[in-house]
Amino acid sequence: MEYDTNDASAANAQARFDALRGELITQFKHYFPDDMALKTVIIVPSQSLDPEILAKVKGIIHYEERLLCLLLLLRMPRTRIIYLSSMPIDDTIIDYYLHLLPGVTVRHARQRLTLLSCHDTSNRPLTQKILDRPRLIEKIRNSILPGHAAHMSGFNITYLEHELALQLGVPLYGCPAYLAYWGTKTGSREIFRRAGLPMPPGYEHLENMAEVLEALRELKKEYPSLSKAVVKLNDGFSGEGNAIFSYEAAGADLNEDVLRQHLKMVANDLTYDVFAEKIALMGGIVEAFIGGEEKSSPSVQCRINPLKQIEVLSSHDQLLDAETGQIYLGCTFPANRAYSHEIGKMGYQVAEELSRLGAIGRFGVDFISVKQDNRWQHYAIEINLRKGGTTHPYIMLQFLTDGYYDHHTGIYHTPSGRNLHYLATDCLQSESYKTLTPEDLMDIAICNHIHYNATKQEGVMFHLLGALPEHGKLGMVCIGATPERAEELYRQTVAVLDKETAG
Repeated sequence: MEYDTNDASAANAQARFDALRGELITQFKHYFPDDMALKTVIIVPSQSLDPEILAKVKGIIHYEERLLCLLLLLRMPRTRIIYLSSMPIDDTIIDYYLHLLPGVTVRHARQRLTLLSCHDTSNRPLTQKILDRPRLIEKIRNSILPGHAAHMSGFNITYLEHELALQLGVPLYGCPAYLAYWGTKTGSREIFRRAGLPMPPGYEHLENMAEVLEALRELKKEYPSLSKAVVKLNDGFSGEGNAIFSYEAAGADLNEDVLRQHLKMVANDLTYDVFAEKIALMGGIVEAFIGGEEKSSPSVQCRINPLKQIEVLSSHDQLLDAETGQIYLGCTFPANRAYSHEIGKMGYQVAEELSRLGAIGRFGVDFISVKQDNRWQHYAIEINLRKGGTTHPYIMLQFLTDGYYDHHTGIYHTPSGRNLHYLATDCLQSESYKTLTPEDLMDIAICNHIHYNATKQEGVMFHLLGALPEHGKLGMVCIGATPERAEELYRQTVAVLDKETAG
């Protein structure tokens, strides 16, 4: 679904959407800076991404809970939140977030929170579920009080989110869907080229497996010593849309049968034929696999606000799976100080290019960094033109401590003068954890003194709690004064959970 300027109704929708964007600028100037302003934030944490790839992620419906960190906006005493979800969220989980609010009682915050659910467990995007329910849309409208400046926020923005914003008559804070191309793997490489950033050798704009095969051949001709390459779907995420090709295993004769045999999918149960269909549907790229004895995968998170101002929000070192090095498991914050300022500058350069194109909202830039001759060489890998796996941990830290990240130094500062670090993951999982409920988990955390302590500004915050009973899966953010303390809290928490669920 795209706006066709030759179609009158589509042109009208585009004009209405642009008018709402103008309203967002007014809100940002006059309402956003004022903690006492009458505001309503509609949070639609829809994973509006390829449903077949999403289905490979265990407990994906509970990933809608990752944006519960935005409930901490209720610390502003005149702000209201409307939070949408596919299924009702346990009250225990909601109270868990609300009790963290500084200077506001849980009751005061709860009265300003409206939770609405579709009661739909299908793997369709949440926003589609909402659009299919006119009465639910009417409930959302009726929950916006007169005199309130309202806007909508989501995980990623597609034309589904455009349509919902238009039906609600509120502006959408996020990158417009008509700019989504620049967040694809192909579009990312074009932006990196414009910004003059180094990236792995490769080819983009590939539309079928025949073109993938030819790109692999050409890449090997250009770089005869290359041992591996990565094939990526344009709209893959968290590494689940990637596949790795080994030149060493394939041998010299590179043909379609060899490609089928030696192209290893990163996502479990994703077959070659389905991958080929996805390439034909959304396109993809081929790029050299960057190797190195000392290698890391940092990322930078930026924001372009409605006034076109650029902020470098944070930097992380991503934790990837050991087998493929492609699947995102978690992160540490901040990124290594040996290079955090360098990738911060590169992220800013990307933001400048995106701003010229009209992008707004949060986005991330991922890198592969290799240490050579005591210097780090950075290769820009992709742009995630949306919120991502590093968004909610940082929002949690910022709301809990009221601090800020200085990308010039790579240090996070709090008003009390402390420098904080964390280790975060979405992927802590064990069959034995299925015996726990969210309430059990909180009891364990409190009794074992690992729960976040606001006085010490240290401890563990949990998320994805809804996935615990069914999948034995949860996420957590382990906050400490040093990287070592953050890691110690992580290991301590795992040990406690394993002990409490043993047998």
